Amino acid sequence: MRYREFWALVEEVFGAAYGRTLASDQVIGALGDRTAAEAIEDGFEPRTVWHALCDALEVPEERRWGADPHRAAPPRG
Repeated sequence: MRYREFWALVEEVFGAAYGRTLASDQVIGALGDRTAAEAIEDGFEPRTVWHALCDALEVPEERRWGADPHRAAPPRG
């Protein structure tokens, strides 16, 4: 997963404005008490951040990959 794919999924799954707010404000224990945006800035792998964000917000597997039925889910890092 690339950074642009991470941000595209944030917007697709959570909505453009709300997704960016979540990424900036939601502190996630699995990321060392960082927000998703901080973890990305600190060099965390985008797929690791994506899985941690979805886990923290209890997003069901079937909703994690947006509307594209052909999008492959990145393996957990």
